[in-house]
This record gives sequence, C-alpha cells and structure tokens, in this order.
Amino acid sequence: MPPPVQVALQSIDKPSEGYHNYQTLNPREEVLPKGWNGYNSRSLPCDIQVSHDVAIKVRDGCTLYCDIYRPAQATKPVAAIVAWSPYGKKFNGLTMLKFLPWGLGIPQGVLSGLEKFEGPDPAEFCARGFAVVNIDSRGSGHSEGTIAIMGSQEAEDGYDVIEALAKMPWCNGSIGLAGNSHLAIIQWFIAALKPPSLKAIAPWEACGDLYREQFVRGGIFDAGLFNFIIKTNIQGNFAIEDFKEMYKRSQTADSAYWKDKRANIGAIEIPTFISMSYTSFVHTMGSIRGWLQVKTPHKWLRICPWQEWYDIWNCPESSEELANFFDHFLNAVENNFEQSPRVRISRLKFTSDPVYDIIEDDFPIPRTEYKKMYFDKTGKLDVLASPEASVLSYNSEKYLDCVSFTYTFSRPTNLIGLPKAVLFMSTLDSNNMDIYVIIRKLDRNGKSLLNLNIPWSSIAPYGASPEKISDIPKQNINNLIFHAGSMGILRASRRAIDHSKSIHENYPFHPHDKDEYITPGEIVRLEIGIWAMGVEYDKDESVRVEVHGNSPLLRGEFPTENPFPDMASKGIHCIHVGGKTPSHIILPFV
Repeated sequence: MPPPVQVALQSIDKPSEGYHNYQTLNPREEVLPKGWNGYNSRSLPCDIQVSHDVAIKVRDGCTLYCDIYRPAQATKPVAAIVAWSPYGKKFNGLTMLKFLPWGLGIPQGVLSGLEKFEGPDPAEFCARGFAVVNIDSRGSGHSEGTIAIMGSQEAEDGYDVIEALAKMPWCNGSIGLAGNSHLAIIQWFIAALKPPSLKAIAPWEACGDLYREQFVRGGIFDAGLFNFIIKTNIQGNFAIEDFKEMYKRSQTADSAYWKDKRANIGAIEIPTFISMSYTSFVHTMGSIRGWLQVKTPHKWLRICPWQEWYDIWNCPESSEELANFFDHFLNAVENNFEQSPRVRISRLKFTSDPVYDIIEDDFPIPRTEYKKMYFDKTGKLDVLASPEASVLSYNSEKYLDCVSFTYTFSRPTNLIGLPKAVLFMSTLDSNNMDIYVIIRKLDRNGKSLLNLNIPWSSIAPYGASPEKISDIPKQNINNLIFHAGSMGILRASRRAIDHSKSIHENYPFHPHDKDEYITPGEIVRLEIGIWAMGVEYDKDESVRVEVHGNSPLLRGEFPTENPFPDMASKGIHCIHVGGKTPSHIILPFV
C-alpha cells in the first residue's frame, strides 16, 4: 500500500554510467569464472552465474530490478539470501571503503566487488551453495516509483519480490534476508508481513523505529548521516522521501507518517539471528527490542565489538556463522547451529581490544545489579544522596560545555546493560531544554578515552595505536570508527512516559505525542534511558557521567547539521542535585 499520507520528496542524482559501478539497464546472463577478479581485489572461488537486471513487478504495477548471483555448477535449486536497499545493486563495499579513514581497516583482497554495500559477498556465499540477490528497491537505479524508506510500502515490495524469487526455477523456495543497517532494518518490516517463503532473517545492526531511534531521537530532529548517504550512495530517476520536510509537517510520533516507520517486531515468528553493538549511534536499541519482542524460540543475539561493515566483510567467523544459520533454516541442514549460545556479549576496554563472545543466559543480563549513583555538587558520583540541595549549570549552546560527575573504581568492575539518568533540571532562558547524557570512561589519570570500533591491529600499518591516539588526524576521529560512550537524549517537553510500552524499567518509552513546555525557572524531573553499554573498568579507572545541552558526539569528517535551530537549547541549563532533587544515574553492575 502507499504511505498513509502524502509524502514530501527531495531530488536525487540521476543514474550515471560508471558512477559507483552503475550500468545502464541491460538484462543479460553471464558466467563469471572461478578466478575472476574484475575489481582487482578478491578472486572468485567458484564459477558464478549472474542474471543482471531481472525485472519483478510488485502489486501496484511498479517494476523493480535485481541482480541474481548463484553457483553456476549447482545441480539442484538453491536457497536465496536477499540484500535489500536503495543503495544501488552494483554500488559495492569496495567503493564505499574509499571514503573512510584507513579503508575501515579492511585490507585489499577481502571483498570481490560483487557485494552490495552493507550486504553479503556473493564470492563468499555462492561458494557455500546460496544465491545472493541484490535489489534496487523502489525508485533506485532503474526501479520504478519514488524511493520509500521503510514503512508499509517498502515492506509490501519486499513481500512481493520474495514470493516472486521463490517461484523462480533456480530457487528451492526458501528465502533469507541479510545485511547491515538499511538492509537490516527493512527485515523487521518485511518479516512482520509474514511472506510464506521468507524462512529466516539476520538483521545485523537494525533500528526498529525511525522516529525514536534515528531521525527524532529523544524528540530532537537529527538527520545524522542520512544526507551524506543520499549524496554518496543513492541514484535514481525519481526522488526520495524528505525526512526533514516530513518532520516539519508531522512533529509528533503518533502521526500516521511516523507510526508507519515503527516496525511491528512482535509479529515476527521466523528464526532470527540478531547482531548489534554498543557503539552504533542508530541501531543499538532497535536490535535489543528485536531480541525481546520477536515471537520465536529460534532467536540468537550477538553483541559484537566491531563496526558493522568490518564485521560482515572482514570477520571470517561471522560469515561462517551466518552461512550456518541460513544452511540450517533455509536448507534444513543439521549442522548444530541450534546448539549455538543464544546470547553472546562483549566488553569494551577502550585502551585495548575488547573481550567478546562472552556467553550469557539473556540480555539484559539477569544477574545485573542496578545501583543508583547520586550526583554531588563536588562533581562526584556517590551511593548516597546529599541531604543538601545544590545547583550546577552549563552553557547549553556551547559544544562540550557540561556538568559532569565521576566515580573511581577501587577494583575491576563491569558495567553491562541499560543505564538510566533521572535528572532534575531547570532553565530561566527558555520554555524547553535539549538534554544529552553520555557515559565516558576515564583512565587512571582522569583522561577521557575513546574506543576504536575495529581492531587496533587493522590500522597498525598506518602507524595508529592506543598510545598515539592524539596523533590521529582530526578528520579520522568520527562516530563510525570511534565511540565516546553510550548516550541518552531527551527534549524536556517530551518527558511523558508510557510505562506499558517500555521494554525495560531503565528504558522508558516516550510517546512523543505532545509537547509539555516548561515554565522558566520550573524544576522538571526527566527520566532518560541511555543506550546499552558494556564496558570493563580496571582498578583506579573511572566512569564519568556528563550532562550537555547539545550533542557531545564526535565531530569528525561528517558535517553536523541543525535544520531547526529555533528549537535547540538556549542559554544556561541548571541541574539540581541533593535534597529533594536527587539527580542520579542508575548503572548496570555485572
């Protein structure tokens, strides 16, 4: 069905021959022989039959195009793994890595160039007996229509394409979905419609609510990397949804437009292999909601320490696991995948590579001890609230100006799970406040640390090391590759909570259905869920909680934009501590 409201559109670049590997529409068959290395990177380990520009008509009459890669020597029909996005079915990881510092630490020769950006590499999965189908979703490339981002339109397109693929003579009728980010998020939406031939999904880094987790987190609009993605990754003959304009028209999450952008994860009943990280600034909490809400006993959660593209492309063990998952659920192969631990987590160390593949019974971890740590006027965190009320303040308009509170550990400690901040705040300068709470790790000398989201060994050839992090060029310090700490965000006027929809007591669900503005000088109580963390602290290292009035995230090579400056924080914010206003953080000790 079309979107529930008329959608604003923005222009996109027209397809251009050769740009990002785009090729003019030319349906054809070819066999790429074993050893083929058309991108001067990874040679193919087997012959691959390629069907270019296969046309599939969906229910409203639009035609979408896909490329199908399958093992050329297959003697029977094979299962298909579908990679779905508007990023161009021939726009590959090799091309995107050129834009990233150090090529994300992925060396030449790992990728074949046949992989769709954020998707599985046919060189890897065709050799394992699967077909890989790269889709140009509605409006991208030569696919007809305008580009729809998630919601019912893209979900129905996915349903129709999956059922069409399942009926093709080369296919055994079993389809899986795989990939990162967009390729992962769309899996929630498609799987919720229950296409009969969709047998399993593997959403690796997938938000599930475009309002609360991507574009309007905490009630504050932020397009993040989306404009960069439009300019860099997307070509088509029509247009794409304009999220900034749609926010102007519909600023509350209960509007028909934004409700259509929240996946009905509880409707999913097929095997699901979820991978996530603490370090994503979009996907963490959607992945956790997926783990908690999918209605299947066949579900697995892996909290990976690595950036998602590094993981899917440069970790052989990840490819092996994904192949085993699909082999079991698409091909009924008895390979003991179901004996895999249901939950594995990681612990970030910041000063060195993380500890990972830690087996747990569930997530959040059942044995977690949630402790309140109270903010003190001295800048410390204390297990006891001060009986004396005090007020601290910061300039909400100045980048990195904040108030902070620190606790130093007397023994090795792990904080793993969902923190929550409970703040008593006021301002004399506005009827609203934007609040950002970030949890930083400090070394023994009190220096704030950054976590590298790929192995240090992967960038050692460039001279980078934990000891020389200050020598890394500023443009390389961005939120894709480095993690400053887990963060919670809330606009004060959106502080209302619907506890019946909260996935955890430390992660309150904000309806975002109205604004409750504050009176200048009024003290308001704010509960701010902070995205999941998993950090290991040694003796004499510290945790520091910072409260800001604008985003404290890193500002590296990607531009920061605020299209609604009139709605941003103004003037001085006051945080009230002690007495009857015991601002505090709830931390998950494991």
